[in-house]
Amino acid sequence: MVRTLIVLTVAALGLAGCAIFKRTDPPQVTVMGVEPAASGVSQGLGAYMQLKLRVKNPNDTPIEYNGIYVEVDVQNKSLASGMSNQSGTVPAFGEAVILVPVEISYMGMVGQAMGLLSGKSLDKVTYEMHGKLSSTTSGALPFKSQGELNLTGVMTSGK
Repeated sequence: MVRTLIVLTVAALGLAGCAIFKRTDPPQVTVMGVEPAASGVSQGLGAYMQLKLRVKNPNDTPIEYNGIYVEVDVQNKSLASGMSNQSGTVPAFGEAVILVPVEISYMGMVGQAMGLLSGKSLDKVTYEMHGKLSSTTSGALPFKSQGELNLTGVMTSGK
């Protein structure tokens, strides 16, 4: 009788442990837009903008978050980084929009301009964004996205 009770207790604790340590897939984060910072003022060694990020939750449980950090590289060079202590919820199998103030360093802009002046094709520009969403239940959830921006129409439109 005692042996059966011990086996059942160990089995129940094992199943509860699996439920507690359930794997959480990372959020999918994409840039929806870039806007001027609320203050619109450059400070120190950079200019401030706001990234409008779409955060998608591929999990069956909501992500409660209390902060986000992001870095943006363009053409393999660091361009901007920022963070926000904004809090909220990304619903299960849903999405949310988060605004993140970022600083674009003047040195990063100079590096990008030098790259453009080096005679490389301006048709496409590669970017990479990575960071972490701080979850109150799952800890830091890293994310990464990358792609190309097609500048052909922008560069030839004259606008």
